[in-house]
Amino acid sequence: MKPRISVIMGTYNRAHLIEKAVQSVQKQSFSDWELIIADDGSSDDTEIVANKLKKVEPRIIYIKNPVNQGISKNYNTAFRVASGEYIAMIDDDDSWSDTAKLEKQAKFLDMNPDYVGCGGGIIVVNDQGRELYRYFKPETDEEIRNHMLFSNPMANSTTLFRRKAGESINFYDETLLYSGDRDFWLKMGLLGKLYNFPIYFSYYTMNENNTSIVKIRPHLQTSFFVMKRFKRKYPHYFSALFFNKIQYLYAVLPKGFRNKFHRVLASLKHAVAR
Repeated sequence: MKPRISVIMGTYNRAHLIEKAVQSVQKQSFSDWELIIADDGSSDDTEIVANKLKKVEPRIIYIKNPVNQGISKNYNTAFRVASGEYIAMIDDDDSWSDTAKLEKQAKFLDMNPDYVGCGGGIIVVNDQGRELYRYFKPETDEEIRNHMLFSNPMANSTTLFRRKAGESINFYDETLLYSGDRDFWLKMGLLGKLYNFPIYFSYYTMNENNTSIVKIRPHLQTSFFVMKRFKRKYPHYFSALFFNKIQYLYAVLPKGFRNKFHRVLASLKHAVAR
């Protein structure tokens, strides 16, 4: 029997982190799920840890790519295996903070067929799990559309969406090395409405290894490309372009300076794009 929800976790060399994220899925009040762990060719002990978890949790499906394919291709590998009516996303280092997350979101989509997906708020923590700050994304569909081009309005690990909607747009664009999730939600927004709960659904671990920090310049360059794709689909393109160019100027500053002020500037970004 197919599960109602397929939970997707993409991972790469995070053997020491995935168990905590898996446990946050297991603690959900909604239990009709499968968890697909897509390993993008890890060279550490990820396979050993995943198979150990799989032995005691029959709802886990483990897939390992023979070589590293990149985030978008890795996610698509998992999406094509998913069989649930809904798909939930969880990052390997970002466990869920609300044990009723899936229950609340599935109920919302069940009751609102014109909505294709929903998300929620984020609690930002450091490597030791200490809270740095927290924020909500734009809540209503109208607010989300007004901020679509400024930054990704849907925080990856908080989201749940209709699998058939994702299939209709071929999920992630595999030509994009970065910003695949942003492009995905811009496409999803053209299919139906979006919503963000004013509830904190997930933790987000901030450290120097985050792709948005390590690869900040190519990440932002891809964002410009993605924004241009949807220039005529969402409002405030030129304001969003200016905002993102300011971010790019920050990206060319010395790494030490960026690391020192990343937290402050990240908070400002969320305030502006709220």
